[in-house]
Amino acid sequence: MRVMLHAHIDTEAGNEAIRNGTLPQMMSKVTEQLKPEAAYFFPSMGRRSCMFFFDMQDSSQLPPVAETFFMELGAEVEILPVMNADDLKKGLQTLASRGNA
Repeated sequence: MRVMLHAHIDTEAGNEAIRNGTLPQMMSKVTEQLKPEAAYFFPSMGRRSCMFFFDMQDSSQLPPVAETFFMELGAEVEILPVMNADDLKKGLQTLASRGNA
């Protein structure tokens, strides 16, 4: 299932991770682990933030990914199922074929 991980990084924890050089390493590790179809890094709500869009094969992937952000960066993390345009089109066609649309 395609999901979006959105993390808001605690400012002080992020500052420390930049100072000691662990932020780039951590983001590389997460990117390697998730193999996202897209990853974005930006300021949001006054904090460093990132979004990763990736295929979650099994819900057991949640703890290792989320805990990395929680424990290493004091981040607030959301993980939500998402669709791209092709997924939406397929879902709507399924509804139409059932007579629900």
